[in-house]
Amino acid sequence: MHTVVEALRAALPTHAVVTDDATRDRLSHDDAEWADYALPAAVVFASSIDDVVATVRVAAAHGVPIVPRGAGTGLSGGANATDGCLVLSLERMTRITEVNVAERYAVVEAGVLNDDLRRHVAGSGLWYPPDPASQAISTIGGNVATNAGGICCVKYGVTRDYVLGVTVVLADGSVAKLGRTTAKGVTGYDLAGLFVGSEGTLGIIVDVTLKLRPLGGREERAVVGYFHSLTDAGAAVAAVTEAGIVPSALELIDRTCLHAVAEWQGWDLPDDASALLLAKVDEAGARGEELAAAVEELFRTAGGSRVERAADPDEVDRLFTARRLAYPALERLGPVLTEDICVPRAAVPEMLARIEAAASDAGVVIANIAHAGDGNLHPLIIAPEGDDDAKARAKVAFDRIVDDCRALGGTVTGEHGVGLLKLPGAAAELSPAVLRLHRAIKGALDPASILNPGKAFPNGE
Repeated sequence: MHTVVEALRAALPTHAVVTDDATRDRLSHDDAEWADYALPAAVVFASSIDDVVATVRVAAAHGVPIVPRGAGTGLSGGANATDGCLVLSLERMTRITEVNVAERYAVVEAGVLNDDLRRHVAGSGLWYPPDPASQAISTIGGNVATNAGGICCVKYGVTRDYVLGVTVVLADGSVAKLGRTTAKGVTGYDLAGLFVGSEGTLGIIVDVTLKLRPLGGREERAVVGYFHSLTDAGAAVAAVTEAGIVPSALELIDRTCLHAVAEWQGWDLPDDASALLLAKVDEAGARGEELAAAVEELFRTAGGSRVERAADPDEVDRLFTARRLAYPALERLGPVLTEDICVPRAAVPEMLARIEAAASDAGVVIANIAHAGDGNLHPLIIAPEGDDDAKARAKVAFDRIVDDCRALGGTVTGEHGVGLLKLPGAAAELSPAVLRLHRAIKGALDPASILNPGKAFPNGE
């Protein structure tokens, strides 16, 4: 590895290659609890596409694996290092190189933060909708690599729906610019789409061309309701769906999350609140009022208490603060094993009931937050630090939830990616024929398997 590091230093700018123990440890894993990782041989901080090309060429020449990463906010182990690999950080590639107002797109480097892009294009009257809870600290490259969703995805879609093109560095160091900037285009295979959700296993995304929407024309109104049980909240979600209402957000937070946030922030909560549902509609004028009233009534009919409405932007933001703070609030209680299942919307009540049963039977604490409007649930399993028995029981509950999700017609990951944590679930979900397709594509683009090996899909026979 000394030879590889020296080759990198010869090919890259000064200070781009870092080998001190503290940096290697800090960038050796993402935010996934309990996913395996090891120390990389070195960390490369790329500042340009040329740096990425040089790094890949050195790695390819020496047969050394590369693990690309952005901000490391992932929750599945997708950015975890393997022993002796190179970690390639794109966090310094933060340029927004173009905003085309007429055609409504932006070209951004992989290290641009989601929130920074949103603020930047807002100055041109444009909007980038995907808004993962980590939007303030997660990168666009990472969002694309995992096909990140967010709170407003129920109405406005996920990252995939906004990717027009990508520039990628392939496993041999060559550069491919994929996709288009036009509103339509079907020339050749959708290779740009292939890289969305590929978790760095097919090529390293260095810039992205993203579709934008007009910023104006929306008037946000929020409806919040407390429920006595998770299943009642699930029934309210199903009722909104059955009514044909498509809110711009429909989020669920259970009692454990609520109390963690309330204790952290000093808030008061109703004593009997077991779940909170947050809905948002953004149609303008009378139509928006009509939809907000309809959602309020559906919440009440399903058993909601203390149902409130808000139209003031500051009040809407306040109501949704609890959702964005839920995960960090729970992390203060101990290590969190994060699920990312997605079931049909009609199955949300049943899945929530099964999660409660899994927690009870395994004797573990499971908190629930969810993009309930599209069936994407995030059961969060908490085990005290150093309690190996609790950790083992948490793993039992984790596997049971994955199995129950699949039994209800769901998928094992909605937006976090397979990474390492979901490899067994992916093996059960993907048929042998589909796995053969995955392996064939991986073999064609990365025949030596140096790009994030062992992630995203089960690669063994």
